[in-house]
Amino acid sequence: MNKVGLIVPTLNAGKLWDAWLKAFAQQTRKPDCLLVIDSSSSDGTAAMARAQGFDVQVISKSEFNHGGTRQFGVNTLAAADIIVFLTQDALLANPDAIAKLVATFEDEKVGAVYGRQLPHLNAGPIGAHARHFNYPAESQVRSLEDRKRFGIKTVFISNSFSAYRRSALMQVGGFPVDTIMNEDTYVAGKMVMKGWKIGYCAEAQVFHSHDYGFIDEFKRYFDIGVFHAHTSWLQKTFGGASGEGLRFVISEIRYLTKHAPWLIPSAALRTGLKWSGFKLGVLHSSLPKAMRYRFSLHKAYWLRT
Repeated sequence: MNKVGLIVPTLNAGKLWDAWLKAFAQQTRKPDCLLVIDSSSSDGTAAMARAQGFDVQVISKSEFNHGGTRQFGVNTLAAADIIVFLTQDALLANPDAIAKLVATFEDEKVGAVYGRQLPHLNAGPIGAHARHFNYPAESQVRSLEDRKRFGIKTVFISNSFSAYRRSALMQVGGFPVDTIMNEDTYVAGKMVMKGWKIGYCAEAQVFHSHDYGFIDEFKRYFDIGVFHAHTSWLQKTFGGASGEGLRFVISEIRYLTKHAPWLIPSAALRTGLKWSGFKLGVLHSSLPKAMRYRFSLHKAYWLRT
């Protein structure tokens, strides 16, 4: 049987952390090794994790890097054949969530898999729609041959709740240490190009959603634009993101028309902010560094470049 490891990056996990740990304790398939990588929390996050049997590695907040920190965890859990990732705000929704996610690797061609993200019970309609759109009720397995059907969505994955086959991950060089975000998409793209498949397990579920403010929407999409500017091979291989963006906007309008029509103007403004943020991110190399820093959600990235 494959040895399974679990890695959770944390920083001041707050009130949800107790519920997170209780949901994890109910899992029918416990990983063989448990690792929390804590960015020097000040609220007891690390101590609570240790009390529940996690090994805790503490790093400084400035050291955190989406790809580099996760690869540090992969290297630390050197004996794990399958590495599961969760974030501190992704609450396991059913006791067999990890078991179902890991079972996807029975297909020996699957290099990585991610689970379904459901909106938190208190999520707003805009945040809820994003989860319904990106995480449908039907499971999928996608390969390079599917790129004409799914486009850039062929390599969609989220490290909020995912798992990787170590051999496949290391074959493509592990997680990148120099990307601003989307280290998961980067690896998925490399895997698919090497002949691996990406699985989506709709039966493995977590509660995970965000109600971003207007400015954060802009900053997040600025960073996404920066990522795509540095990974032009992704869009060359799998297609651009504009078609998927248009499909999202149409779906969002239909959803809000039915559930919260008064939010349509807000959604329209968000769409404009996302588009402008993304375009500026793609063109970030022509912007002054101070402006890149101000526009970015992941500011630590610019202190390292």
